[in-house]
Amino acid sequence: MHYFLYILRCNDNTLYTGITTDLKRRLNEHNLSAKGAKYTRSRRPVELVYTEEFEDKSSAMKREYSVKKLSREKKLLMIEMQKGNEK
Repeated sequence: MHYFLYILRCNDNTLYTGITTDLKRRLNEHNLSAKGAKYTRSRRPVELVYTEEFEDKSSAMKREYSVKKLSREKKLLMIEMQKGNEK
């Protein structure tokens, strides 16, 4: 099973970082249900702006921990770099 690290941009322009095995389901939960994180429930709608894929939960959790420690500016740079690589 693959795991994904993701970053969401909330309606108030804040960023939220998490992990999941199903990006589409988790994005719908953040936007439409009570299963979304408490942080994002009051900041809907949210937009998926960044992802990384991992082979196992442990690797995804370690990366999530390190990303959550980054400054907002560094997270925004990660997002921009990924967008640039998609072009």
